[in-house]
Amino acid sequence: MPTPHSLRNLHANSFARHVKTEESLRLGVVSGWYSTKVSGTFVTGPHTTQEDCLSKIAELNPAPAKKKF
Repeated sequence: MPTPHSLRNLHANSFARHVKTEESLRLGVVSGWYSTKVSGTFVTGPHTTQEDCLSKIAELNPAPAKKKF
């Protein structure tokens, strides 16, 4: 299990990030998992689990289709 503040790069520009209670109070958001841009801007969330967050990232940023030759 990753540490609470770990970042995981799933696709080129999307990350899953956990926001703890202290930070959530400072930022004015609910504690939980958020998908973020490289810049740190929240895109979706809060999600209850890292897996839910990663699923949303995958949904919003599908892997590029393979070209058929």
